Amino acid sequence: MTLDTKPAIRSEITVTPLVDVCLVLLIIFMVVAPILNAGVKVDLPRTAKALLLPGDESQVAVSIAADGSVYLRSRRVADSDLSSLLSAIRVAELDPEVIVRADRRLGYERVSEVLTILSAAGFKRVGLVTEKR
Repeated sequence: MTLDTKPAIRSEITVTPLVDVCLVLLIIFMVVAPILNAGVKVDLPRTAKALLLPGDESQVAVSIAADGSVYLRSRRVADSDLSSLLSAIRVAELDPEVIVRADRRLGYERVSEVLTILSAAGFKRVGLVTEKR
């Protein structure tokens, strides 16, 4: 090798830093995903056997807070807009499953009103979420 020859340029991609970054992002998403799925704080009714359903992107989460306000996928919705929004979701997402998370201090009447709206919007698969005693 003489002084005037230059070493060959290596054009390889080093994969190790890419794998490290991907693993860190995976860990971050695994930690943050359950927090994002929690949504509105609701004190669920307690039953002998928990009826918690796994969080799924295809599920429509309807939460009813202790004051009776309704949240559709963590966003507060006025009663007058609830029916039209649910109908639009049902058409757009091809009849998804609905989970209803109602505060245990609510009266049966309010929960029944929301279930009636869900039925009128055409949802057939509706589940009520509870937690284990």
